[in-house]
Amino acid sequence: MLAISGQQLRGWQRKGFIPPDDAFSFSDLIALRALQKLRESRIPSKQIGRALVSLKQKLSDVEWPLSELKIVSNGRSIAVQLAGQKMEAITGQMLFDFDTAEIAAVRAFPQSAKAHGGKHQKLADEKQAEMWFQRGLELEESGAPPTEALEAYKKAVELNSSAAGALVNLGTIHYHLHKFKEAVEYYQKAIEVDPRYPLAHFNMGNLRDEQGHIAQALEHYETALKLNPDYADAHYNVALLCEQTGDFLKATKHWKAYLKVDGSSSWASIARRQLEKLRKITVVSKGNGPA
Repeated sequence: MLAISGQQLRGWQRKGFIPPDDAFSFSDLIALRALQKLRESRIPSKQIGRALVSLKQKLSDVEWPLSELKIVSNGRSIAVQLAGQKMEAITGQMLFDFDTAEIAAVRAFPQSAKAHGGKHQKLADEKQAEMWFQRGLELEESGAPPTEALEAYKKAVELNSSAAGALVNLGTIHYHLHKFKEAVEYYQKAIEVDPRYPLAHFNMGNLRDEQGHIAQALEHYETALKLNPDYADAHYNVALLCEQTGDFLKATKHWKAYLKVDGSSSWASIARRQLEKLRKITVVSKGNGPA
């Protein structure tokens, strides 16, 4: 029906884009058609994978985003239609739909009209901020120097101080540059403008872990999990930290939670290995106990 080869189907199944079955339902056909459209828009498989993982983390009741959600693409990024609005799939940032003529008209308001058109100006600024945010994502995807993406995200924040996605990405770039002080500031700003943004707390947890602040790292990871109980990466990192601190019971709990959410990924084998190691430790401990 869709002229998709068996090899392509198996490749998408291995990546976890579609269920690993031999038979396909109508909803699977919807997912396959969505994949076709994304590939026709030249969206890389790696970016599709990141978007699907992010959507499952942000929308805990969604198991197969491609068949359960309306996925759209502008040829550079992936978005999803939710309650009449668009949300950028990877960052969770809401997108605004304005055509170019409308933006130009708003920007061309006379000064006297702007005094009465604050709402329109705000919307135009938010649209411009979104454009700079998308530009930053493009630059990161293309492997451009970090300074170029930094400038794009900074312009997004200048136009919209509540652009949590841009603030998080600014923090992450500084984190990778080992500029931890600046990274903390950007992550903290993202948390302040959107306290219910799991990614901001997760990234702050990564940074605190890198700095050796285990208690603070756990606090942020656990906040991310309160906001999204199916946040696989947060379960994974909490399990590792609990092993380091000797809290094997809690580590076991989070390894199991991770496997429940993301049991088919390449990291799942590590989680299973760690669970088996903890089981052996527990058995040895019990065997050495009092008779």
